[in-house]
Amino acid sequence: MHPDFLLSPDIVFLNHGSFGACPIPVLERLHAWQRRMESQPVAHLGRDIISLMEQARTALGAYLGAPPNDIVFFPNPTTAVNAVMHAMLNASPGTPLHLRPDDEILTTDHEYGAMIRTWRYFCKHSGARLVEHPIPLPLTTAEDFVERFWEGVTPRTRLIFLSHITSQTALIFPVAEIIRRARRAGILCIIDGAHAPSQIPLNLGALEPDLYTGALHKWLCAPKGTAFLYARQEIQPYLDPLVVSWGYESEMPGPSQFVDYHEWQGTRDMSPFLSVPAAIAYQQAHNWDTVRARCHALAVQTRDRINTLTGEEALAPSEFIGQMASVRLPPKTHPQTLKTVLWEQYRIEVPVFSWQEQPFLRVSFQVYNTQADADALVAALTHIL
Repeated sequence: MHPDFLLSPDIVFLNHGSFGACPIPVLERLHAWQRRMESQPVAHLGRDIISLMEQARTALGAYLGAPPNDIVFFPNPTTAVNAVMHAMLNASPGTPLHLRPDDEILTTDHEYGAMIRTWRYFCKHSGARLVEHPIPLPLTTAEDFVERFWEGVTPRTRLIFLSHITSQTALIFPVAEIIRRARRAGILCIIDGAHAPSQIPLNLGALEPDLYTGALHKWLCAPKGTAFLYARQEIQPYLDPLVVSWGYESEMPGPSQFVDYHEWQGTRDMSPFLSVPAAIAYQQAHNWDTVRARCHALAVQTRDRINTLTGEEALAPSEFIGQMASVRLPPKTHPQTLKTVLWEQYRIEVPVFSWQEQPFLRVSFQVYNTQADADALVAALTHIL
């Protein structure tokens, strides 16, 4: 196990994708911020926090290729999307976030369950319709994906919600062309990038989504409870705060109403957000392009080895794969049983689940993983299956 991580050496940890893992130097920075806060709470939270958060957003903005005032920290992408969803429920007719009854939200059948539930809630209360457009596997080319997805667009489509990297199928979707087409068609586009920051290079200035949320505690290895919401400046005035606090009708407004509305949600520990620059610096100091390439190679190789074992077809060509890969398992596999056996008998932590009534396994590789971890999983599956 990599010396900078606290993960137990007694386990084979192949599930970075769920909650991430934070390196010790970044944890030390987190604890330093917490000690600073506790040594003088009023100075830290009452006087300094606005400028400290601005510094953290500036570092994140530089990393993401976006102006710092177009980004707000959230604890996770689920909360960020809920903030957008509730703003849409309160949106006035004729504004960019307003959907009428029977207007359509177009997404895919690969989306994360918490997000699908969020949009079902919205549709229940707004009268809009959620369209989970099927994207059959295997994928072939980015061009084919775009055309298949765009077949779901109708005259009633007002919002596109799409994963940048899917959670269960672990596929990188070609969102750039979808964003461009949506802009030309006057369709609002929200990208769920929970797995994207650091797993793949990300430049929001080049993508120009209307809204984009990403987790930072996953592949960037920031402390738990760090994520962001990016909003194009034209959309920001319509994003009412999820939590109304001092930033609403602020007595000391800053340069960004978007930040004023969403950053301060009452007393809470901002230390995880303030530690994001340390996570960025950690990866920059450790030649992360090389780390990313090595982990990608391990993911593709391990996927191919498992597919050879099971006889199953790959879900997509390797260009759709980042640092994690999902594989189909034999139809008679019971996911929970296999997951339990892998953990209890082999001490392998890896997600096994059912997706569209088929058993799947998803493997993640991060800087602390080695070839030996992949070998252990393949050996265990060879014995079990």
